[in-house]
Amino acid sequence: MKVLLAGASGVLGQRTAAALRAAGHEVAGLGRGAGMDVRADLLDREGLLRAVEGRGFDAVVHAATALAGKAMARHQDMAGTNRLRTEGTVNLLAAARETGARRFVVESMMFGYGYGDHGGALIGEDDGFGPRGTNVWLERHVGAMRTKEELAFTADGIEGVSLRFGLFYGEGVTDSHLVPLLRGRKLPVVAAKGRALSWVD
Repeated sequence: MKVLLAGASGVLGQRTAAALRAAGHEVAGLGRGAGMDVRADLLDREGLLRAVEGRGFDAVVHAATALAGKAMARHQDMAGTNRLRTEGTVNLLAAARETGARRFVVESMMFGYGYGDHGGALIGEDDGFGPRGTNVWLERHVGAMRTKEELAFTADGIEGVSLRFGLFYGEGVTDSHLVPLLRGRKLPVVAAKGRALSWVD
């Protein structure tokens, strides 16, 4: 399968590219850097469409963020990522159509489910995000994730897939400040009753 991977230079993108190649897929990295197979800015629609002109892909993966080099993801650091999740997704979907892609995969996170009590039922990726919250800052991020998913799921002629991750830790991630807390057993524990907080290493 030929895959166009937006955000290929990022922490998630690098690992995704390696896994896809190991599985026998042909991956073209999309980004602004010199090492990318397809050089374009997701926020520049015309430039992006020019960059993919004449190319063909089976699937497009959207793993782009604007978090590179930030020691910790704070609310004010998320504005660029929120634009990539909204405007960038619209533009990348246009590029997917231009290249004949039939599948559009987006990264998302479990924060969209909200922080309320969901009762005893397990919540999975087939369940919709929770209702809009009251925290303005948090809702900006969750709203951008919600928009990204809705755009992927409602795209004509393209299968939309969302992978809702838990939290990331390890080398290179923006939340690397969590590692010492994990080592020191200082992170809060999720209450019992079958609930789980997913960590991705």
